[in-house]
Amino acid sequence: MKTTLEQWQTFKTVIDEGSFAKAAEVLNKSQSSVSYIIARLQEQLPVPPLVQKGRKAELTEAGKLLYRHASDLLAQAEQLEETAGHLAKGWEAEVSIAADALVPINRVFCGLQAFSSFCPNTRIRIIETTLSGTDEALLTKQADIALSGRVPPGFLAKPLTDVTMLPVAGAQHPLAKLDIVTEQDLKQHRQIVVRDSGTKRSQDAGWLEAEQRWTVSWFSTSIEALKSGLGFAFVPHHRAQPYLENGELCALPLEGGGTRRIPLYLIVAAQSYAGPAVKAVAERLLAAFNAEHKA
Repeated sequence: MKTTLEQWQTFKTVIDEGSFAKAAEVLNKSQSSVSYIIARLQEQLPVPPLVQKGRKAELTEAGKLLYRHASDLLAQAEQLEETAGHLAKGWEAEVSIAADALVPINRVFCGLQAFSSFCPNTRIRIIETTLSGTDEALLTKQADIALSGRVPPGFLAKPLTDVTMLPVAGAQHPLAKLDIVTEQDLKQHRQIVVRDSGTKRSQDAGWLEAEQRWTVSWFSTSIEALKSGLGFAFVPHHRAQPYLENGELCALPLEGGGTRRIPLYLIVAAQSYAGPAVKAVAERLLAAFNAEHKA
């Protein structure tokens, strides 16, 4: 390369500050040094980025394009140095999060956005799990952090929030026409169940042993089945709410009350040995959920 980062930094500073003298102050160089660096840059480029008008140097048309590219180049160089600094301090290059299907994912994204604003070069990997699949992600060390409705033995956890599970059916489903729905009524209709993503052991949380059962992989699929009138299901309130409000779904009036609350926890896989990136992600996730409670 004929040009250097120092030359592009000087070029950008001259434009940003509006003069060689002010650029020299910002860069802690003499004005003659700044003038020399810019002169060498002008010589080394096939097109001049600056044109002298009186005592002021102005961008040429080519210079305007080069200025934008120089800004991007310098920003990337700065990020590269920050990344090297983070790695030198033990910052992990990637943080993996196992998020149970019950978790309000919008809150997770708020926390991750806050982390990325602070450390944009650490990659984030989200593993979407259900039931024992979250435990497996922790135990097999696939996940650095788990967001789960249960805490496996041997792990410490911090509470995140509670999720309300509602018995729900499509607005035109026979169960939605009843004033009171009994457990026997439920067993006579098809239940839509979200499968356990674990491979070691399978759980049937929420299954009422209905005569008919369809198993799907995601709550989004379950909701589509409910909207089509194909059965009933227990669905997190935050996922069902838009469809309850527009009338596509109906909360079933179960005898004795049918809602149940499930606490969600944040679990750091290696609490004592967690690196700074894992700790920073955990802090921002906790802050995002706490902000929701205060709102």
